[in-house]
Amino acid sequence: MALPLRLLLTTLLITLALAAPSERGLIFNLDTGELCLQSVQCKSGCCQRDTGLSLARCTPKAAETQDCSRKSLYGVYYKCPCESGLTCDADWSIVGSITNTDYGVCYDKNDPTTL
Repeated sequence: MALPLRLLLTTLLITLALAAPSERGLIFNLDTGELCLQSVQCKSGCCQRDTGLSLARCTPKAAETQDCSRKSLYGVYYKCPCESGLTCDADWSIVGSITNTDYGVCYDKNDPTTL
């Protein structure tokens, strides 16, 4: 009789633990500075590495006047894309998009002082 009760209690505890909402995940919803493989894993939306051999970490998106990359299919950047509302003024080329070297600077296209 004690075994089914323990089994029921264990099952209930596991169910509650899995159903509890978590602010931070092990794979997704990662904070700035945590290791990542793709930008979709990061709260900021940018998984960045310094060199081809370095580990990628979640990094905030580029602010106005900071270096940036255009959106990439790879999901890992050497320079993060711009924050929402900003545009990355970078040359676009096939070679640059393949090698992830088409860098630019973030600017607000609605700000008349930056035109």
